[in-house]
Amino acid sequence: MPTLERIDAFADELTAIRRDLHAHPEIGFEEVRTSGIVADKLASWGVEVHRGLGGTGVVGTLKGKGNGTKRIGLRADMDALPMEENTNLAWRSTIPGRFHGCGHDGHTTMLLGTARYLAETRNFDGTVHFIFQPAEEGLGGARAMIKDGLFKQFPCDEIYGLHNAPDMNHGEVGIFPGPAMAAADFFDIHIKGYGAHGAMPERSKDPVVIAMTLGQAMQSIVSRNIDPFQSAVLSITQIHSGSAYNVIPDDAKLCGTVRCFSETVRQQIRDRMHALAKGIATAFGVEITVDIRDGFSVLVNQEEHSKAVEEVARTIVGDANVITRSKPKMGSEDFADMLHAVPGAYFWVGHDGSVPVHNPGYYLDDKILPIGASMFARIVETRLPV
Repeated sequence: MPTLERIDAFADELTAIRRDLHAHPEIGFEEVRTSGIVADKLASWGVEVHRGLGGTGVVGTLKGKGNGTKRIGLRADMDALPMEENTNLAWRSTIPGRFHGCGHDGHTTMLLGTARYLAETRNFDGTVHFIFQPAEEGLGGARAMIKDGLFKQFPCDEIYGLHNAPDMNHGEVGIFPGPAMAAADFFDIHIKGYGAHGAMPERSKDPVVIAMTLGQAMQSIVSRNIDPFQSAVLSITQIHSGSAYNVIPDDAKLCGTVRCFSETVRQQIRDRMHALAKGIATAFGVEITVDIRDGFSVLVNQEEHSKAVEEVARTIVGDANVITRSKPKMGSEDFADMLHAVPGAYFWVGHDGSVPVHNPGYYLDDKILPIGASMFARIVETRLPV
């Protein structure tokens, strides 16, 4: 069976919703307009709406036919990225420094399409919770919703999420059990040196040189301290220091991220970062502070629920388009925290276009909206049969 005919019938409306969201992006915990649109759409279809979890989060609840007590959660993220868009699309971002460069506008729209379809058909026995999450992009939106009582107020027996994938072919669905996406730490390292005239470096404790030394040393952690059979990445993504050509500044800052699939490796990298900073601080006679924050957990798909997604995908996109070979991603996703609380699975839907997410030229192909909506809907109908 291909995408659901009833969803295909309102695909143009889904495209209009997605492009409107794209033109008006909002970053984490600021999704006021977006969550308002979500709540209004859900209410108009007869879905019970709850707002305010995790700040701007929205949960819609829908009961199907019969007296079944099983509950399924479906989750979509709503936030955009704090970056500029560099496309010539007619629906490109209208807000400077804000861009749906990861396709969360598409995820939100897909789940809205699922909600509309299930509200019209109710061809399931049990309860569905449509979870629209804020602040996925490193700000802890999933944890905020959980802290606010997400699974206490809206208990789920299993939960599912998805992500668009421009690195896959259009119509392909990828799903595999076990560790699927990496854990992530974010770090800020502050070097407190001593400034001087650029022509008199001997009077300084140059934080720029120290930052370069520490940054280079940190690149040895993965290559020289971590078991080569363990996947890990340490990336310095920001360097901040100085304000003039002839001034050696007082301080410098290094920022970045660590990704891995093992808590042991994670702690080993943290320990080495602290040790290197301490040693280099002693060598140069400066103060270096290291702040490492737990951003994301390892995302682990359960075997049973991964198999359920696989079987549904075969009915939606066909056997040839279902990818089940294990290929964990070094990217991270805070849906991992929901999967730590409730068993379930996270899958990918491929679409046309070769520009990767988080690139200013990224765009989402609207043709996948009915595919994602159909996947979610059929998961519910399969797992909660009438």
